[in-house]
Amino acid sequence: MKALRTHAVGGPDTLTLDEVDAPTPAKGQVVVRVKACAINFPDTLIIRDMYQFKPERPFAPGGELSGVIEAVGEGVTDWKAGDRVIASTGNGGLSEMVAVDQGRLYPLPEGVSFEAGASLLMTYGTTIYALKGRGDIKPGETMLVLGAAGGVGISAIELGKAFGMKVVAGVSSDDKAQFVRDAGADEVVVYGRGPFDKAQSKELAGKFKDACAPGGADIVYDIVGGDYAEPALRSIAWEGRYLVIGFTAGIPKMPLNLTLLKSCDIRGVFWGAFAAREPQKNAAFIAELFDLLKAGKINPRVSETFPLERGAEAIAMLEDRKALGKIVVTMG
Repeated sequence: MKALRTHAVGGPDTLTLDEVDAPTPAKGQVVVRVKACAINFPDTLIIRDMYQFKPERPFAPGGELSGVIEAVGEGVTDWKAGDRVIASTGNGGLSEMVAVDQGRLYPLPEGVSFEAGASLLMTYGTTIYALKGRGDIKPGETMLVLGAAGGVGISAIELGKAFGMKVVAGVSSDDKAQFVRDAGADEVVVYGRGPFDKAQSKELAGKFKDACAPGGADIVYDIVGGDYAEPALRSIAWEGRYLVIGFTAGIPKMPLNLTLLKSCDIRGVFWGAFAAREPQKNAAFIAELFDLLKAGKINPRVSETFPLERGAEAIAMLEDRKALGKIVVTMG
């Protein structure tokens, strides 16, 4: 079988398409014939050894996938060959087949494409945990989403609206502005590329405040970090919650005096660790996502697909912040 693998620390251009032996399922595992693998920001980091987890090389990136079960290992009773599934694997998804622990599998709902199924777990799983597990959200509150046009950002817009919130989307271009409006954003702020000087930072904070009026953002959903973080924090409401999701623009240094003045919280969101530590709570969140998907309240937006041999281009596109919604690699 073929797998797109990293053999040394580097960017997408260092990945190679290798011919490797097909896996066999160990006890408690199944082998999935991969149909689609979504690309996420951790894929850009894990190949550079910049992610929290560092698998032994060589390995294939790709942390969420969909496919069909090819074989089951000893002790697997809930799954059988031929079942359509989605899985969260951490890595390994950019392969034609992958062995997966049975606890990481979920049934792919009828009528949902492999591409959409592969785009559900990491993005929407992160967001439902962020909003309901860390954000203490309430209907009628206002949420500011930074980096709103990517896969995680779109999931925040859709789930925010599904849970009765006003959503303000921050994006970096007019094309992205229309994309997030179509996804349901109530207000949109188009910002430039950092770094920002003091005046530019103050101006951006003013734009966020105006869009979040009258009381500011009860929730800041920050996928971006960098120079965008402080203006967002300045726009937060009294006793607001600042949710730290990721750092596509770099890790910011936050002025903690603002947390005192606003009596607000900065809360980290690490969905992967939550899913491993509290699998039952995570399973309940995933079940809720399936209900929302069935009701048409969420809809993974796949903007572009790539074949496996061009998987490196897909990762580079996300790394360059050119993606709208989800990018998916398909296996033919």
